[in-house]
Amino acid sequence: MSDLSSDDVKRLVDRDNVRFINLQFTDVFGKSKNVAITPHQLDEALDNQIMFDGSSIKGFVRVEESDMYLAPDPTTFVILPWRSKKEGATARMICDVLKPNGEPFEGCPRQVLKRVLAELHGMGYEYYVGPEVEFFLFQTDEAGNPKLETHDEAGYFDLGPIDQGEDARRDMCLTLEDMGFLIEASHHEAAPGQHEIDFRYGTALDAADNVSTFKHVVKRIAKDHGLHATFMPKPVKGAHGTCMHLNQSLFRNGDNAFRDDGDENGLSELAYYFIGGMIRYAREFAAITNASVNSYKRLTSGFEAPADICWGAGDRSPLIRVPASKGNATRVELRNPDPTANHYLAFAAVLSAGIAGIKQEIKPPEAFDQSVYDLDPAAKKAQGIQPFPRNLGEALHELENSALMKEWLGAHIHTMYLNAKKNEWDEYNQEVHRWELKRYL
Repeated sequence: MSDLSSDDVKRLVDRDNVRFINLQFTDVFGKSKNVAITPHQLDEALDNQIMFDGSSIKGFVRVEESDMYLAPDPTTFVILPWRSKKEGATARMICDVLKPNGEPFEGCPRQVLKRVLAELHGMGYEYYVGPEVEFFLFQTDEAGNPKLETHDEAGYFDLGPIDQGEDARRDMCLTLEDMGFLIEASHHEAAPGQHEIDFRYGTALDAADNVSTFKHVVKRIAKDHGLHATFMPKPVKGAHGTCMHLNQSLFRNGDNAFRDDGDENGLSELAYYFIGGMIRYAREFAAITNASVNSYKRLTSGFEAPADICWGAGDRSPLIRVPASKGNATRVELRNPDPTANHYLAFAAVLSAGIAGIKQEIKPPEAFDQSVYDLDPAAKKAQGIQPFPRNLGEALHELENSALMKEWLGAHIHTMYLNAKKNEWDEYNQEVHRWELKRYL
């Protein structure tokens, strides 16, 4: 995040010949929305006076209470690199959503994350997140619509020309760097057509804003290369799926509060409580971190995707892993989330579970440092290892009955989200799928 003020934004708009400013926000289901204004409206926008119809945004409000206002965050101001300054640049600011009386709108996902972060700040901690967001590149037809063929048949860390997405990834990285990202690595992932670009971790709000920007840039640059980028968790049967692993740590006064060099895992008591909270409430936040029907087709044995709720320091099959990095880089990695999640709500839901673990001093079970896939159900039960929800319907049942998620998401989002996702689950169950026709017709 920059330290730009409203006055800085006005100066940059004038200096860089900015002709349009996109005011961007996110709906309840993680979809980015946008309205473009001209510099003549910038003062009005920075005074939170740009109004829109909230009843037209899925999951927001009813027609009779439709007026909503955008509150741009000046620190998120950035010039979009694909428009030249000569022809008139376009900039972007990420916004919170306000009610007509100026109060935060309870249906704004960014406000939900801010509210959970405020609780943590009151405890004296800062929440840092490093999301690993993967994606697939698919070929397109003459009309630009995605085809079912992946862009290549390469595998993990393969080089070009086998890795045919190398040029597109390069342009994505350069564009993200132009927008202020610190790119740490980019490479081909394990499945054909699958890719990963890693950017530096940051405070949770910055990281969530960065995921919004990342998704936009990846799709935009892919299209420029005649490709379709998708964040669908499991687009290819029998191949690895797409994750959004969350590397998390808490800091206090500049020091990593998860760090304890004297512990065998390098973890502090606080870190263990945080892990305990995530394990206790994993089934309750599943419908937020894994938001689609397709999400649960990724969470099966094999393919390094977690299907059971446990933690360990080495193997990649548990839900939570402690990477080998120690010292100030100590962190815990939650491996179930995927990019269909609303990232603001996902960060908020996971953090609320971690906070509950700290407040309730929830100790995690013993670490499990072998492949969970090799255990039969009886052995898992004997060791107290619960299964992660097997489908969206099961996850929604857990979310509906979760007092913790209802408290931190708020009644508005909890209700709106549940109703919409139940409809999605019902629609899926009523659909006759190709597999059924092939099997039974």
